[in-house]
Amino acid sequence: MWRYQVATANAALPVMTDGLDPAWIVHHSPDLLVLNKPHGLLCQPGLGPELADSLISRVQRQWPSGQLVHRLDRDTSGLILVAFTPELHRALSRLFAERRVHKRYVADVDGVPEQAEGLIELPIAKRQHRPPLYGVDPAGKGCATRWRLLDQSSGCSRLELEPLTGRSHQLRVHLQAIRHPILGDPLYGPDAKASLAAPIQRLHLHASRLGFAHPSSGQPLQFTAPTPFELPSP
Repeated sequence: MWRYQVATANAALPVMTDGLDPAWIVHHSPDLLVLNKPHGLLCQPGLGPELADSLISRVQRQWPSGQLVHRLDRDTSGLILVAFTPELHRALSRLFAERRVHKRYVADVDGVPEQAEGLIELPIAKRQHRPPLYGVDPAGKGCATRWRLLDQSSGCSRLELEPLTGRSHQLRVHLQAIRHPILGDPLYGPDAKASLAAPIQRLHLHASRLGFAHPSSGQPLQFTAPTPFELPSP
């Protein structure tokens, strides 16, 4: 039986100036920490003092042994796994590599797809290093994303996304490629929609679900985090 754990609903999850907000903690056990990362916070430090603040830096002030198992883009919010032991870190990294971690995202996109669901299979390659920029490229790595329509409003749609591969910026590039870019995306997104009642303040992409079997116990675990943004209305 799956063991479910749900993050506390929070409309914004604002980034604190320092420290780890207890409201971000979805699960805490001796070997595993699951966090609901707010948008606008790096997962790990970048180059230069202005990019020194990060989720893992804040975690390690409290738990020095914590290590990121995977990453999200700075502007993407949602679920992140942190391992407290090298053994669990290796085991969870292996689960990700073997695609045995079930991941779901929620995204609000420009336009309304003609179908209710679909599969995007397009190769992706890096086009620019600083800032990192990716695009569809026949010579790139094969990538696949499954999507499903959840809702629609005022020329926008809410999709559930399942990345079947794990390339950087995959979801953002794939949705741009099928002409339904994610709202609020500064790299791949559409221009601001004049028809919307309020401007888009953030990237509308959220890691909403993670599921896997704990490598040590075999216990099936399922973590969810509610979507912190509303589908835009006219």
